Amino acid sequence: MRWSDNAKITAKLLALAGGMLVFALFVMPPLYNAFCDITGLNGKTGKKYEAVPASVDTERLVKVQFVASNNENMPWMFKPSVVSIKVHPGEPTDTVFLARNPTGHDMVAQAIPSLVPFDAVQYFHKTECFCFHQQTLKAGESAELELRFIVDPELPPAINTVTLSYTLFDITERVSANRNSDNKNTDS
Repeated sequence: MRWSDNAKITAKLLALAGGMLVFALFVMPPLYNAFCDITGLNGKTGKKYEAVPASVDTERLVKVQFVASNNENMPWMFKPSVVSIKVHPGEPTDTVFLARNPTGHDMVAQAIPSLVPFDAVQYFHKTECFCFHQQTLKAGESAELELRFIVDPELPPAINTVTLSYTLFDITERVSANRNSDNKNTDS
């Protein structure tokens, strides 16, 4: 092989790697979100649910387990106040997650929910959730993050346990960049 052949192969491999990076960062996330919305896979729990009066099934108890984790770059302490709770389907239930910013600077976080089994997603309704909003904590500050949910009485009888998990992401830089961009637009 000559040097020009190596350069051509290297250029093709770099172009392929660049194309894969663009696909992974810009094309795949919207496709993945659309796929999850259509199929209900990945346990995405959706937007805020408007509660309507429903009958409570006092004959049945469903165990709801809570899991909290941090994205690898998130230094906060983040955990559920209770690991599990038994609820009657149709009954509004409140709980809290605990968060603490142990760093020396203010931070903004966003929680992303997931629910398993996937079949239960359409029967788990959040009426209030900290995941609907960004969470700002000052350096050293702690907070109780509220969650109110209803397990639908139509939950299939074979499902006795659901697990709601949240992953907490640090979005401080993104929020700061958006604020700076908004300030530049209003200054113009």
